[in-house]
Amino acid sequence: MTSTAIDTDLRDEIRDIVADVLEVEVEEVSWTAHFQDDLDSDSMRAIELLAQLERRFDVSIKQQELLRMQDLASTYEVVLEARVGK
Repeated sequence: MTSTAIDTDLRDEIRDIVADVLEVEVEEVSWTAHFQDDLDSDSMRAIELLAQLERRFDVSIKQQELLRMQDLASTYEVVLEARVGK
């Protein structure tokens, strides 16, 4: 990640959405827990996660970004980039 500071409120909100969509406890969604390998996500849940993030943060995220969204850290980056219009 290029920025040095993490917006903890944004991170926590993304974490809550991930936990809800993947139907796991928030504590299971660590910064590096792999959604598919560690949290048993699948492609349908990944698409639902993308849709939830777009709705919540009023952003547009290209579906190819799903390939990057493998854990909380990378998902945070994708949302952050979408919010600043990159």
